[in-house]
Amino acid sequence: MMIKKPSPQKLSNIRIIRALITKEFLQIVRDPSSILIAFVIPFIYLVIYMYGINLDTVKVTMGIKNDDPAPETLTLIKSFDQSDYITPYVYNDKDLMYHDLIRSRIKGAIIIPNDFSSKLLKSRPADILIITDGSETNLANYAQSYPVSIANQWLSESRYKYLVKPPLINTELRYWFNQDINSHYFIMPGSLAITMTLIGILLTALVVAREWERGTMEALLSTRVKRIHIVLSKYIPYFILGMMSMVFSVFMCIVVYNIPFQGNLLILFTVGGLFLLSCMGIGLTISTLLRDQFLASQVALAVGFLPALMLSGLIFPINSMPEGFQIFTRFLPPRYFVSFIQSEFMAGTIWKIVLESSLFLAILGWLLFVIVYKKTAVRLED
Repeated sequence: MMIKKPSPQKLSNIRIIRALITKEFLQIVRDPSSILIAFVIPFIYLVIYMYGINLDTVKVTMGIKNDDPAPETLTLIKSFDQSDYITPYVYNDKDLMYHDLIRSRIKGAIIIPNDFSSKLLKSRPADILIITDGSETNLANYAQSYPVSIANQWLSESRYKYLVKPPLINTELRYWFNQDINSHYFIMPGSLAITMTLIGILLTALVVAREWERGTMEALLSTRVKRIHIVLSKYIPYFILGMMSMVFSVFMCIVVYNIPFQGNLLILFTVGGLFLLSCMGIGLTISTLLRDQFLASQVALAVGFLPALMLSGLIFPINSMPEGFQIFTRFLPPRYFVSFIQSEFMAGTIWKIVLESSLFLAILGWLLFVIVYKKTAVRLED
């Protein structure tokens, strides 16, 4: 049985690509900026997202003015004091409480009227006045909802509970996938999409532009390298570096920060590889067209970071955006990867999301590869 040997042309192509890849790896080792982008930036971002960003419920400072002399209202005030969500300050002077609210020393005010307990004894609706500082919308919502929940809980345990008709519908809450309601469980995986977008685009946005500025591209074009050799030599080394960065980031999330992971690591890195290829395609397109490192880096930040943060669905729900922006997000890779990686971490592998994300990222990555190939110069006059 005869074994067909590779043709000399094929061996020549392999040697050229291998030599160019070796050159790129040597440039990566000699240029610390690539290592900085691939490993230091993800580490800093993960620390910021873990310790600097928190969407969990907060503790709100509230003022309380009690005008009801009945002793039962003291137990209600004690319930506010024992809450994990409110830091109460009892006021005897209502004007002073209003003054502190205006000066933002407290974020809300609770006023218990003088007929509060007497109305409850007569089985009549009793009122509590809650005033919130609407200049901070989120805190105002917390300052409104926390006292209501605490008052209802106090009412169900006080002696007035026998005078109050039970509700006709009793709701029972149950949380799936994130039972601790910990915002870091979806922020940290979603932040990987933001980080990998920035890394994938920044790593490659400077590659071709740096070659043109240093004059090495002219020297390269004077050899017998082909367009495909140049393109593959830019993709392969930085893809390996980007995947190493992704492995590092996933390791930080799962092992260091103990973020629960319910999915499959093979599927995670497969879809992550497709996502990285699409981001690298965007970066190489920018670098090939602009040929200027400073301009390429600025465009990469504008094209990569801002849409990934604002329009990916990580911080702001896509359904709440105007319809035009919702359509626009369908063309952004981070939208698909944020949805995929959050479900992979918290809910496990959901094949509908995996297939939809993989199909879009594969198509986009291929289209960008074709664009980079077409726009890569092979002659100095290009």
